[in-house]
Amino acid sequence: MTAGRQDIWVDFGLSGLTKWFAGPWVGEATPEEIVAGAADWGDGAYAATLLEDALRLLESPLPTRVIGLLWRAATGLPYDPDAVGPDGRAWLRDIVRICTGRIRRDDPSFTPVPPGPPVDGPLKEAVLEEIRGAAPAVEAAVRSGGAEVVAALEQVVVQADPDLGFRLFLRVLKAYLVPVTESRYQWYHELGERFGYHELVVDDGTLQSVPDTD
Repeated sequence: MTAGRQDIWVDFGLSGLTKWFAGPWVGEATPEEIVAGAADWGDGAYAATLLEDALRLLESPLPTRVIGLLWRAATGLPYDPDAVGPDGRAWLRDIVRICTGRIRRDDPSFTPVPPGPPVDGPLKEAVLEEIRGAAPAVEAAVRSGGAEVVAALEQVVVQADPDLGFRLFLRVLKAYLVPVTESRYQWYHELGERFGYHELVVDDGTLQSVPDTD
């Protein structure tokens, strides 16, 4: 767990980066410029979390196609099987390069190292349970390809990192305006606390909460 995450009051790492690519400035900057802007956020506070997520996915056994699919889903782009091809890992390597450069502005001797082992145990099972429970709503919101998106989120949790998987799951819910009941909404905040998030990482005002029906 990266120290100081709770002080980052926006969604961080790779999940947070997807939001940067949903902003109105996307057509006015190159992808590399957007990543550089994110890495520089908070005087560089964001760069380490983004680097960690990118390295973790690069070293995971996740298929490159799944990485591309997750990126599109988390940014709210329409499902397009032809757009999730072989460049997912190349994109991650670009992110690593940009973030490493930003960190070296403050620490010239910095060398990226593989991230530590991911969270396992109860938190992993809790995230999987939430993804599976929300599957029908996610599939309905995403429409074509929704089942693949759900499967990809599960793969991230199992094969890469439950922490990143949970943040990408939340980002998909927000991107596709998937409603969650008030009880699930509160539980997501509890899970976020266990992962060490600031409360705005779970909901920045875009997570759709609806009353419980029971």
